[in-house]
Amino acid sequence: MTSRFLQKAEVGVKGARMPLEAGDTDGACSRAYYAMYDAARATLDWAGITPESSGFKTRRGLIAAFSMHLVKPGLFPAQPGRAIQRAQTVRLVADYEAEPVPHDDAVETVAKAEAFVSTAAALLATSFQGPSASAP
Repeated sequence: MTSRFLQKAEVGVKGARMPLEAGDTDGACSRAYYAMYDAARATLDWAGITPESSGFKTRRGLIAAFSMHLVKPGLFPAQPGRAIQRAQTVRLVADYEAEPVPHDDAVETVAKAEAFVSTAAALLATSFQGPSASAP
């Protein structure tokens, strides 16, 4: 069964391309970030890490939990894993600054979101063995 958060992420990342192609770099970056956020939430759920068990209640907290529980132990690759932090910064510019996000930054953010969601989908397609599965 596919995670509802992963479904949202897959729809969201596809939706990020439309505003980008229309020249709305801010809209594209915002959609790309939220697609990554939903994919991170899906991977945390996959690993059995919930807001209740890990204590994350904010977007920043979810990203910290994602890094601590999935990226640092090597369950999620580091390069796409770090991309969500950059996307969060770009999203803040997109949503709150007067000047739009530069086109090249938006293209990069959307591409990294696509890679992030794809990586999350591949991970969720595997069976979770838990951290102790690799221990001797």
